[in-house]
Amino acid sequence: MIMVGTMAITLWVIGWAMKVPYAVRWNMMAILLVGVMIIHFILPNGHPLRMATGGDARLWAIFFGFGILVWVYRKFLTNLRARVQTQETPAPKSDSFSPTELDRYARHIILREVGGPGQKALRDAKVLVVGAGGLGAPALQYLAAAGVGTIGVIDDDVVENANLQRQVIHLDRNIGMPKVHSAAEAMVAQNPFVTVRPYHRRLEADIAEELFADYDMVLDGTDNFETRYLINKTAVTTGRPLVAAALTQWEGQISVYDPAKGTPCYECVFPEAPDPSLVPSCAEAGVIGPLPGVIGAMMAVEAVKLITVAGDPLAGRLLIYDALYAQTRTIGAKPRADCPVCHGRGLREAD
Repeated sequence: MIMVGTMAITLWVIGWAMKVPYAVRWNMMAILLVGVMIIHFILPNGHPLRMATGGDARLWAIFFGFGILVWVYRKFLTNLRARVQTQETPAPKSDSFSPTELDRYARHIILREVGGPGQKALRDAKVLVVGAGGLGAPALQYLAAAGVGTIGVIDDDVVENANLQRQVIHLDRNIGMPKVHSAAEAMVAQNPFVTVRPYHRRLEADIAEELFADYDMVLDGTDNFETRYLINKTAVTTGRPLVAAALTQWEGQISVYDPAKGTPCYECVFPEAPDPSLVPSCAEAGVIGPLPGVIGAMMAVEAVKLITVAGDPLAGRLLIYDALYAQTRTIGAKPRADCPVCHGRGLREAD
């Protein structure tokens, strides 16, 4: 018993000194207990090592089972807290801004291109963000901070330790929590005047149209082409403008797709998904941590511009940012008459 306790304390102290995440340290304790139980099953009764570690595997099995119960209970409370906080998010109830809101959004209101009417448009807007990962994290944060009244976020993933290098909306203590609830928790903490709607599930064709119809625009922060093409098709069908971006290693790209306003759709620009070997995932190829913040913030800027009708959005233009060499270039994009999704609708609208 003393031997195992000493080993556990030593591992915990080493983990603390090396700033190993809290969840990882508990995993180390679990591995230690499993190792001790394995020793008890393998070694015969009376073996010195078995006696030094308690002598009976059932004792450690009880500790391990108790630990699992505590872990499950903590996860339940964490998820419940996230849901309750989201449900209690106050929705705007008045046509006028409170003094606190006026002070909060003052830097927007004094902007000529935004002003009071623009800020009210932001408060009345409903924006859906698909993906709460690298691109979704900064986009969600800035949309909430900007005062977008209703923000939906759909993602079926949970927070992992490897996400925290770049997905800055999530915290270490939220490892294992659904990303949509972790993001909602952070957004409400940032701005209690917005309503957040988390959908912990994968976006699929059977729900996409109905979901998109409840929002004014969509931001695509996903990392796979199958979902990107589904988002584009649904955005075209429902007439919703789409702000879409993508990342790889040191480079990011972003554009606004809105065939109803004369622009190409996503499939006009990218008619076929590239070979998977040419576009490895972040897990395979890596990605520099701040890059999603740069491109994700651009997504939020484009959304704010569309809502407030300010400036010139990235419609019909694909902006490419190379962080490694600090270069930015813009490529023009036009609708395709043979596009199977929008059928060159942007060409007709432009005429």
